[in-house]
Order: sequence, then structure tokens, then C-alpha cells
Amino acid sequence: MKRIALLGMPNTGKSTLFNRISGASARVGNWPGITVDLMSAKILIGGHIAELIDLPGIYDIHGFSEDEQVVRHFLSNNAVDLVIVLLNSSQIDRQLSLVLQIKKLKIPAVLALNMADEARQSGITIDADNLAKALEMPVLQISAKYGDGLPKALQAATQIINQNQPATDPQVIAQFLQEDNQIEHEMEDLIQHHVQMPTTFTDNTTDKIDRVLLHKWFGLPIFFAAMFVLFQFIFTVGKPLQDGLAWALSVLRSGLLEPIFASSPAWLSGLMLDGIYNGVATVAAFVPIIVLFFLVMSMVEDSGYLSRAAFLMDALMAKMGLDGRGFVMMLMGFGCNVPALMGTRIMRSRPMRLLTMLVIPLSLCSARLQVFIFMITALFTAKHAPLVLFSLYVMSFLTMFLTAVLFQGQYKNAEPFILELPPYRFPTLRQIVLRGWHEVKHFLVRASKFIVIGVVLVWALTNFPSNVPPASAGTYAGQIGALFAPFLDPIGINSQLAIALIFGFVAKEIVVGALAVIYGMQGDALMSQIAMQIDWVQAMSFMLFTLIYTPCLSTIATIRSESKSSGFMWLSIAWSLGLAWVVSFMFYQGARWLGY
Repeated sequence: MKRIALLGMPNTGKSTLFNRISGASARVGNWPGITVDLMSAKILIGGHIAELIDLPGIYDIHGFSEDEQVVRHFLSNNAVDLVIVLLNSSQIDRQLSLVLQIKKLKIPAVLALNMADEARQSGITIDADNLAKALEMPVLQISAKYGDGLPKALQAATQIINQNQPATDPQVIAQFLQEDNQIEHEMEDLIQHHVQMPTTFTDNTTDKIDRVLLHKWFGLPIFFAAMFVLFQFIFTVGKPLQDGLAWALSVLRSGLLEPIFASSPAWLSGLMLDGIYNGVATVAAFVPIIVLFFLVMSMVEDSGYLSRAAFLMDALMAKMGLDGRGFVMMLMGFGCNVPALMGTRIMRSRPMRLLTMLVIPLSLCSARLQVFIFMITALFTAKHAPLVLFSLYVMSFLTMFLTAVLFQGQYKNAEPFILELPPYRFPTLRQIVLRGWHEVKHFLVRASKFIVIGVVLVWALTNFPSNVPPASAGTYAGQIGALFAPFLDPIGINSQLAIALIFGFVAKEIVVGALAVIYGMQGDALMSQIAMQIDWVQAMSFMLFTLIYTPCLSTIATIRSESKSSGFMWLSIAWSLGLAWVVSFMFYQGARWLGY
């Protein structure tokens, strides 16, 4: 099988091109010589089955960041038949060095110049044919977003693949990588002879937008206002979809499953209906809102606005020992903490990286979002729901900032902050759907790993010993709840919620499913039962604790592997648990003192 590597600098549209070529067939795999997982997909090209590997975005193959080391280790340990190098046409004068480095390694390559339309708008003219002769490799101008020029690029790649040349020798590549070369001079010569650069860019649309969105005083309020509007949109559109799916799942249970298990033993019927089905169906009902959330956030991210948010926050982040990159990682954490923690590899300063890894687990990830949507829907009106969710996001930021301020003295950093602001772009519908589907698929895969096992365990704990009423104080679940009562009573969390929190240590996806199993209900019935047992103060305290305490086992394992320190991992666990209890205690006792 042929192996094709996709390589490029950050913000060149590499992930967009990978998604366009691979469709929805991408998977995550391990590769010899490197410790991180890379996205790959099997594609058909020139009559061959080829594996397309998406390598991390890098600026320099000889650099020292972890992403650059990943690329070097991959090429030094894995034979490659072809490299597709993707560059931003409007920044070719700064990015051509990467192509020359690949050429020096004698790897068969195709150069794809992305965003050709932006280059033309900026007055940049690229003579692709003569540049191809000078580089001795195919050079194609494409648009990864719209697919323009992609067939020709794949045709050029096919011609190289069909030549059946021997794949690269990793040992030879490793030897080349150790040798220095005069790339700067060669790059300047190529730019001088084959690229015409205007004195000033003609397209000032981005500058006009930035004058408003990056305003000294109004930039941040606009950003937070935009986020609130997005949450309002997600709730307004997602609630009817959620209600419709919950109704369909309820009909499925009453119309099909209950008759099937009517003659089954009580324990089997209880396990399948009150255990597995209630747990899974309750989680599944929230998938429409999760889908909407990821679709909207992928649109915001691809538009280039998140980079502006990092720029806006840099001055504030600097006072806390962090920088704009840390803010970007924190925003990534709102999707999932695990890739955000892995993304800190772009930071060369270890203290900066550790401090960023300490605050990322406080990001309100998608798994927590599901818990909050459930509790908010059960306890709050549609009018107040977006405001409550927005307040939880604000609290997430506040706890991250507090953590950074308190620990910045222990993790001092002196690395300068450099951020490249890409121009604003309108993501295509295909681009949004593919990115959104990738995130949703990741969420569903993670959820499916834990939910079934989790709800079965919860069902067993709430139904045994068999000589006591289900979900009563005499069951194993009740005994566990009583054990933690002295710790959780002062913050208003009852024994049922306590069991859900304990299973939340494994994965937050289990929490809502666990509640469905504990109460033996799903959908509106479950929400009504919870609303009868607790008030909004207890619900808010529960959500604050869920927001701040240890995210999940996957996050803990990633902190351990990325920091390479068990002590740092235990510090993260202890700090999040302690901070969660203190914040919930202050809110709950304060609200009760005020008479709520």
C-alpha cells in the first residue's frame, strides 16, 4: 500500500484539504517512532490503495517544537511514497522554505498552493509553471475550501505514484535531517524570479473588520456578546429538536421494547429498560444540541475569529503568566480537554506549557455541556436557560484565570508570544459539516465507550442487595452516597447526585445516564422528578461542582503523558477537587444565607 503524507504550515487549510480528500473516512492511528496519534485515511489514487496521513502543521522541519519533532520522527521512521506540501499562496514568500527543505530530503513531492483567490485579491501573481520547473516538482494552485484545482493536484500525485519509484529510506531521511543547508538564499532567489509581490496589499477587508472586532475597548465585549448570541441560537433551535428526539425514543420504548421484554425476568427487563435503554436514550436526546454546538463553533473557528480572540486576550493573559496561545488552547478545551492539552506542544517553554495544562481542564467541555443542558432544562425556564449556561461559561473562564494567577509564580515563563492572524474567511457548508461531524463522531465514540458500562454499573449499585427497595438508602449506591454525605451535604448535593458525580470521574458522559438509571426514568419524567427533589440553588451548586472538578480519566491520563510527571497530575486532580468544593460551598451557603 502506498503512503502519502500531507504537510504544511499552520493556518494553510491543511485540515480542510485532508477532510475534502478523505471525506468522513478518517481515523486515528499510531505510527512507529512517534508518541502521538495522527489522523489518516485510506484513499484510492491511480489504481492504488494509499494511506493519506495528516502531519502536524509546522513552520520549519528543522525546528525544535514538539510538532516539528513529530514530523521529523515520522519521516525518519516511516517510508513515504509522496508528500503533498500545502502552502498559503498569499504568504508564499514566508512559506516556500518548507518546500525547499522537503526537496533537499529528496522526497517525491507535489506543491499545492492553497487560497489562490486570496493571493489574486492581494495582487500576488505566481508563475506556477516556471516555479514547477525551478523546483523540479508539480506546482498546482488550488482552493481546499471549494475544491478548485484539486483534481489536477491529485492527477499530478497519481502520475508520481504510478511511476512505482521506491519509497523513501527512513535512514537516509534521518541522515539528511542532520545536515544543515542554505535554504534562505535559495528561497529568496526563487521569490525574486518567479513571484511578483505588491508593495501594499490591495484587499483591506480584513483590516476594516479588525478595526471593529479588535477595538481596544469594544473588542472583548463584542466577543463575549457574540458568544452569548450563539448560545441563545443553540438553545432556541436545538430545544425543539431535542424534544422531538426524546418523544421518539419514548415511543420506541413503550411501543416496541416494553412488549419485547414483557415476559422476561424482572432483573433482565430492569437492566435492559431502566438501565441500559434509559441511560443511553437520555444521553442520545441531547445529541441535536451537541451537534448544533459543534457546527456553530467550527464555523467560528474556521472564520479566523478565534485567533482574534487570542490576540484580544493576550494582554490580560500576560498578567497571569500565560499568552494568547494559552487562550486558544482554553477555547479548544471547550470542545474537548484532551486535544487542547495535546495542543500545548506548540509551546517551547515548559513552565508555560505546565501552567496552561493546569488551567485547560477547567474549560467547559462538550461532555459537561450535556450535563448542564439537562439540568438547566429541568430546573430553569426557557427565558433563563441561555443566561444560566452563559454564566457557567463565564465561571469557567474565572476559575481558569484564578488558577493561572495563583500558580504563575511557580511556573514562570520568558518565551515571547508570536501569533499569526489569518484573514477572515467564509467557511463552506461542506467544511462546517465535515468538521462538525468529526467532533460529534468523537463525542459519540467516547460516549459509547463509557455510557453502556457506566449505566450497567449504576443499575447494579442501585438494585443490589436485592432484599432492599431499588435506589434506596440500603442499596450499594445508597451506602456510597451516605459515605460521601459529610463532604457533599454542605454544598447541597444529595445522595443521588453524589452517585452521578462519582461516575463522572470516569467520564462526564455517564452523569446524565446515571441519573436516568438511579431514578428509573427518562426524558420529561426524569426532569420532573429531579425538579421535585432539588431546587435551583442545589442544581446550580451541582453544576458548579461538575464544571470545576476532575474532568475525566482520559484528561487525567493525557495530563500525565504530556507533562511526564505523576506529581503534576496529582496536583491537577487535587486542585480541581478542592476548588470545586470551595466554589460550590460559597455559592450554596451564600444563596441560602440570602434566603433562596
